Amino acid sequence: MNPDGPGVNPDEPGAPVTMVGVIPFLLAGLAVLLAWVAPGLMARQKRFRRAPRASLVAWQAVSLGGILAALAAAPATLPLLLEGEDALERTELVAPAVLLSTAVLARVLYAGHDVGVRLRRVRADHRQLVDIIATHERDRVRILQHPTPTAYCIPGRQARVVLSQGVLDALPADQLEAVVAHEDAHLRARHDLLLEFFAVVHRAVPAPLRSDAALSEVRLLVEVLADRAAVRRSGEVATARALLALAGSRTPEAALGVGTTAPVRLRLLADGPPHPVLPAVAYTYAALAGTLPLVLLAAAWT
Repeated sequence: MNPDGPGVNPDEPGAPVTMVGVIPFLLAGLAVLLAWVAPGLMARQKRFRRAPRASLVAWQAVSLGGILAALAAAPATLPLLLEGEDALERTELVAPAVLLSTAVLARVLYAGHDVGVRLRRVRADHRQLVDIIATHERDRVRILQHPTPTAYCIPGRQARVVLSQGVLDALPADQLEAVVAHEDAHLRARHDLLLEFFAVVHRAVPAPLRSDAALSEVRLLVEVLADRAAVRRSGEVATARALLALAGSRTPEAALGVGTTAPVRLRLLADGPPHPVLPAVAYTYAALAGTLPLVLLAAAWT
C-alpha cells in the first residue's frame, strides 16, 4: 500500500515532498526562533535571575541550539537527494538550506576570530598598562593609586585583580575580602570565556535579529554567580555592603568588575535563594533547546 496516498508514486517527478523535505524548513524556523524570539522572551523572565547557574545553562543551550539548527539545515536535506529518481528536481529545496548553513558557519567563524582577537588585544594592552602604573604587586593583585573605589579583574592566562587605593581606604577587611572573592570567582570559573561565547553568538546573528537585552542579561548572571562565591567566603552582609560601596564604580572594556549592575544584584541578594522549581524549569528548558535540533536532524535520516 502506498503510504503517500492512492495514486501517488513518490518516485515520480512532481511527487509531493515527504516529511523529510519539511524538516530543513523546521530547522530553519527553529534557528530563527532560538536566535531571535527566545532571547527576547527569556530576558523578560526576571525571576530566573535568582538561579544564575541554571539560567546561564539555559542561555547557553538556546544560543548553541540556534546555531546547531541553522548548521543542521543543510545535512538534513541530503536524504532528499538520495531518495527517488527525481533527486535533481529536489535541489530547489536543498539550495536554500545549504545557503543558510554556509552563511551561519561563515558568520560564526568570522565573529569568533574578530571578537577573540579584539578582546585579547584590549586585555593585553590594559594588563601592560596596569603593570606599569601599579604601586604594589602581590601575586596577581595590582594596586592603583586612585582615590575612587574601584575593583575589577583582567581575565586571561596572565590574569590580574586590580584594586584602587580608594577601595582599600573605603572598605573594612571583611568587605575587601568579599570584593577579592568576587573577582577570584570570575577568574577561577573563566567567566570571560563564557561571555566571549555569547559575544561571538551575538555578533554572528544578523543585526535585525540580535537581542542586546539578552547579552546584558548574561553579563548580569555572571556577576550574580560571582556574588554567590563572595557570600560563601565573606557572608551576605559584607558582600552587600561592598556592592553598595562600589555601586558607582566603572569597569574598563573587556574586564569584569564587582561594581557592574550592583543595584540589581543587591536586590537579588535580599531575595535569597530561589525556589527549587526555578532551576528545574531552567534545566528542562535548556535540555529541550539544546537537543531539539539534533532530534530533527536524526529524524531526517530515519
